Amino acid sequence: MSDTPHKPPIDRLLAIMARLRDPQSGCEWDLAQNFTSIAPYTIEEAYEVADAIARGDMAELKDELGDLLLQVVFHARMAEEAGLFAFDDVAAAISTKMEARHPHIFANASGTMNEARWEDLKADERAAKGVTSALDGVALALPALLRAQKLQKRAARTGFDWPDPSGSEAKITEEIEELNTATSDQAKIEEAGDLLFAVVNFVRAHGISAEDALRAANAKFERRFRGMEAMANGEFPMLSLEAQEELWQAVKGTE
Repeated sequence: MSDTPHKPPIDRLLAIMARLRDPQSGCEWDLAQNFTSIAPYTIEEAYEVADAIARGDMAELKDELGDLLLQVVFHARMAEEAGLFAFDDVAAAISTKMEARHPHIFANASGTMNEARWEDLKADERAAKGVTSALDGVALALPALLRAQKLQKRAARTGFDWPDPSGSEAKITEEIEELNTATSDQAKIEEAGDLLFAVVNFVRAHGISAEDALRAANAKFERRFRGMEAMANGEFPMLSLEAQEELWQAVKGTE
């Protein structure tokens, strides 16, 4: 029988995690975990939150937010055991950060919030930590397209950017040619990366998030492909490419 049901919800969750990590009576799996082993689950839960939002499933969103919160509690518990910090320190730190990043709300400063001001405030925080590069703090674990866009935006804030989309458009043409003429596997990988980076730069110049755009394209392709499969009644792999293309156009025509 649980001894935690009457605690406030967050205190109950903290108590559950403490019990799961108890060295004498805790769960073997939870005790075996560390920051590194839990990190992939943290990333996965964040994606599942995004997926629930994309599907408009609010009941699922509630559950997925709980799973994501558990990840925060798990990391905080392990840190507390190591004498580093505890959950309250995490909550206090983000509270302080949010107040500092909204001076027009909490410090009687003038003006309103926009992306440029937000980035300036974050830059001040990085400077206070003694960072030496405009690119410091762009997480390595970000999805590659999202990280590329963040790196480019950081560089652009220093003036290192094409003045208009034509520069990045020309770069795409250049990178396509270099990929087509690459001879080794390593060179092909490098040129493919350069091409993708240039495409991210091009869509960023048009004010578009490459990550969001590709997510939408993935969803559209999946929807249309499933539609083709349904129209083919299980015979899709046996159809000629021309017949498959006809189904593709038929599915597009229904949208």
